[in-house]
Amino acid sequence: PGAALSTRSTPQPAREKGAHDAAFARRIHALFTVPKTCVVGYNNVRFDDEVTRNIFYRNFYDPYAWSWQHDNSRWDLLDVMRACYALRPEGINWPENDDGLPSFRLEHLTQANGIEHSNAHDAMADVYATIAMAQLVKTRQPRLFDYLYSHRSKHKLAALIDVPQMKPLVHVSGMFGAWRGNTSWVAPLAWHPENRNAVIMVELAGDISPHLELDSDTLRARLYTAKTDLGDHAAVPVKLVHINKCPVLAQANTLRPEDADRLGINRQHCLDNLKVLRENP
Repeated sequence: PGAALSTRSTPQPAREKGAHDAAFARRIHALFTVPKTCVVGYNNVRFDDEVTRNIFYRNFYDPYAWSWQHDNSRWDLLDVMRACYALRPEGINWPENDDGLPSFRLEHLTQANGIEHSNAHDAMADVYATIAMAQLVKTRQPRLFDYLYSHRSKHKLAALIDVPQMKPLVHVSGMFGAWRGNTSWVAPLAWHPENRNAVIMVELAGDISPHLELDSDTLRARLYTAKTDLGDHAAVPVKLVHINKCPVLAQANTLRPEDADRLGINRQHCLDNLKVLRENP
């Protein structure tokens, strides 16, 4: 019901003009599996791609092959916009929400930058708006755009990760929160023992004392405890980064000192934490 209200599409015209599930899956699969296709959306990695996999699976198509076979790939413009705001914000207008934090809602970004998007949440309107925002970043910050596009593959991202040296990187992720531009310095601790596409990262801007004071069982329990239930205990500043989900990772010095100050990231605190971690492997 909620989707019908947002899109103003009721079941009757959908049945009259639309395609049944199998026919729809066949058409989408044919488009997505054209060699060297890169499927791009806005928050697609976390939402649309999962829906696509489900549709393909229930219609007897490989749910994953479309995104990697035949030199195919995927990319998510939402994280591109977050990275642009954090690392190279010049030339683009950045709207704020009611709390005074940066808003990355597509309709807010298009409105702030004078891009036509009068029918937000209509599928085609959102497609054209996403293309227009991609073109804006490509025009205003071409080096960042090209870097992020070339580092959408897990192989390119894996080359950045140096676990033995705990090489620091800048990471942009919605998990960090808009209040600090969704950004932090991180350092790799280890590759996940069961998922070869996941690396365990420590957030250098956080409180690393739990790593030094707690045993592994307590760390694990604390890691999976909701922040509201931690009481006076410090949260464990650890997150998994899945290199097959187009995460934004770059050399640590990509975060310029003036941008770190703007985002409230204490670079010296991050460096001090890194030094302690390297001295206590």
